[in-house]
Amino acid sequence: MASTARLIVGCLEAEGVEFVFGVPGEENIGLVDSLTDSSIRYVLTRHEQAASFMAEIYGRLTGRAGVCSATLGPGAINLQLGVADATTNSTPLVALSAQVGLDRIYKESHQVVDLVGLFRPITKWADLVPAPEAVPEMFRRAFKVAQTERPGATYLAVPEDVEGAPMPDGLAPLPINRVRAEEPSPAQVARAADVLAGARSPILLAGHGAARDGAGDALVKLAELWNVPVATTFHGKGVFPDDHPNALGAVGFMRHDYANFGFDQADVILAVGYELQEFDPAKINPKRDKQIVHVHRFPAEVDDHYPVAVGIEGDLSRSLAALGAAVPGPFPAAPGTAAIRDLLAEELTRGAGDDRFPLAPQRIVADTRAALGREDIVLADTGAAKMWMARLYPTYAPNTCLISNGLSTMGFALPGALAARLVHPERKVLATVGDGAFLMNSQEIETAVRERIPLTVLVWVDNSYGLIEWKMNLELGRHSHVRFGNPDLVKYAESFGARGYEVKAAGELLPTLREALADDGVSIIACPVDYSENLRLTDRLGELTEPF
Repeated sequence: MASTARLIVGCLEAEGVEFVFGVPGEENIGLVDSLTDSSIRYVLTRHEQAASFMAEIYGRLTGRAGVCSATLGPGAINLQLGVADATTNSTPLVALSAQVGLDRIYKESHQVVDLVGLFRPITKWADLVPAPEAVPEMFRRAFKVAQTERPGATYLAVPEDVEGAPMPDGLAPLPINRVRAEEPSPAQVARAADVLAGARSPILLAGHGAARDGAGDALVKLAELWNVPVATTFHGKGVFPDDHPNALGAVGFMRHDYANFGFDQADVILAVGYELQEFDPAKINPKRDKQIVHVHRFPAEVDDHYPVAVGIEGDLSRSLAALGAAVPGPFPAAPGTAAIRDLLAEELTRGAGDDRFPLAPQRIVADTRAALGREDIVLADTGAAKMWMARLYPTYAPNTCLISNGLSTMGFALPGALAARLVHPERKVLATVGDGAFLMNSQEIETAVRERIPLTVLVWVDNSYGLIEWKMNLELGRHSHVRFGNPDLVKYAESFGARGYEVKAAGELLPTLREALADDGVSIIACPVDYSENLRLTDRLGELTEPF
């Protein structure tokens, strides 16, 4: 007789699950064994944290919940960072773990931890499967809750004796009901139109929710109809193409960056798919004097610097089309848009010609852009490298520059790149990471080699937690306890069976990137970076009073 583990796998197959990322344990061997005979590919990782990041990036790129799996106790706890990252980044994910049997979960016993209690604060829903009969309903709920706006992570603990129990007769996965797109309220559109019709200088802000909802084309159409500038969040990069003449670039940097001047001059902000955890709205509305029209699938969170004049809930593309019909435009050309674009372009152009060694951050960004196509994917890990990539890396399509700006965790990019390549095997995928973040999950190089997943990792080497050093120097005038040593990264890569490269001159980076990205194997590139540019940048931005 088939076990309940087989029923669980059937539920996963019914949900369209392609991959389960995880590390097995004694208490879930039935599940792992059942996956062997299924249509689902089990990707064995070297750490559960990496498995959770892989599931998160799968969910972000597909809109369907990525699945990660672990054993009970320490294995389950190791999943938590990626689970929390998914929830704060509004990404669908279903986390599964084993749990001790029901015969001892109620008492002090080996490896007993209240896993549901641990996962509940970092998920949309967390629960324990109490019996085989509960599996179809609870697994359907886990996926439905994870994938419904606002998406996030869910968690199910499966007791060992429940997983191993015989599957009751007549149980089967439940049918899938898809949530349909909602039309915006005509009354709310009319109210928003009144606000926008009286605007002198409106600006559009596109967040990751716009990418999630496939609203990029509608954004471009509305921006052109109204002739208004558009900025994105770091998390939303690419939903509005950076080579469009109305593009201002990304906002979210620690200082008043070029794009922020576009908000200084605006009196109305049309925020599309923006979520407050992406960055503090005080950066774009410090005086609380701008009217905000919030367009999303769900209401805005409350914030003193984000006073919503009108909220429109519903399908984002339909909402933008309705606004365009109600307010035909165009508005007067926003002053400074061209100057802001010129400043970004000039900084990147200067960087592309900077031959210093170690390399200037701007040079690394410029060469990364030159090595990748418009649809190729780069994952920018958290740290100083993220700040440079988020500010300067021109992005032309949604979800092609992946940044964590909800939890902003380190260590996601390398394992996440494996998932990105599985989702898009036709594209080049690059993980760009600082050396601090690299060693947090570098064990997954072995996973990529073993699973034959082509992967390129560009390591920005400065032997420091560079972003923390930058912040300490800015605020304290000195830094401490941020410096560390590194292994020989070329030999380290080769020890896993990957190819290792060391950049020894500025002119070597671009050809090395192109060679590595063209390879069908796994490549690690060590590139020394000169972060003296960090303080020069913040000093320069601090002296800038207007962009033109």
